[in-house]
Amino acid sequence: MGSRLFDLQGRRALVTGSSRGLGRAMAEGLAEAGARVVLNGVNAARLAEAGEAFRAAGHDAEVAAFDVCDEAAVRAAFERFDAEGRAIDILVNNAGIQFRKPLVELGTEDWRRVIDTNLTSAFVVGREAAKRMIARGAGKIINIGSLTSDLARATVTPYTVAKGGIKMLTKGMAAEWGPMNIQANAIGPGYMLTDMNEALVNDPAFDAWVKGRTPARRWGRPEELVGAAVFLASAASDYVNGQIIYVDGGMSSVL
Repeated sequence: MGSRLFDLQGRRALVTGSSRGLGRAMAEGLAEAGARVVLNGVNAARLAEAGEAFRAAGHDAEVAAFDVCDEAAVRAAFERFDAEGRAIDILVNNAGIQFRKPLVELGTEDWRRVIDTNLTSAFVVGREAAKRMIARGAGKIINIGSLTSDLARATVTPYTVAKGGIKMLTKGMAAEWGPMNIQANAIGPGYMLTDMNEALVNDPAFDAWVKGRTPARRWGRPEELVGAAVFLASAASDYVNGQIIYVDGGMSSVL
């Protein structure tokens, strides 16, 4: 019974922003648990490379190139899934960007770009997925939050606002779609070794701050999100809804 709880055989998972970084690591973990994975991104060449690598590793993988910030493109993608008989059972809203600048120097367009990519896209893609999940009477949605879903840092306020919104969007999804047997939860990564954080990792002062501030005394690795992702995608979490699980080495728990 225990092993079957985490078995994703026969399920299809769409992971946005999954050609690299955290999204790719989570997609690999879902594939290893048995899911057929739909990789997504806007860079067609990088997405094709990721798809080839997944298939070479023996995973059942497809690619879907579309911009999560383009509502018409999102709708068209789901209409293609419908036409091809590809039901999305699991959605991981992972696509995101970072932009660092003091608030008094921040332009409105940059504010909107971060909010649209990190928050509005999760609403739009989540809405299209949920329409189909409601009709089938089941579904799993995993939104990717952050430590900044609860805590702020200077120069990343748009990101903080978006990730705080992800936390409450997740609760709103649970409130509305829970009665239809859809579980919507979130993962809040801590400081992870990704391309997005490369400059921070290479900054000796910031690197020391992360390691000193985190009880684990190190940065997280992308593959360390896999356990939470598989749990939230599987039957093991059927009575878990509206929650955010922090995978942060303990940083959010200490002063």
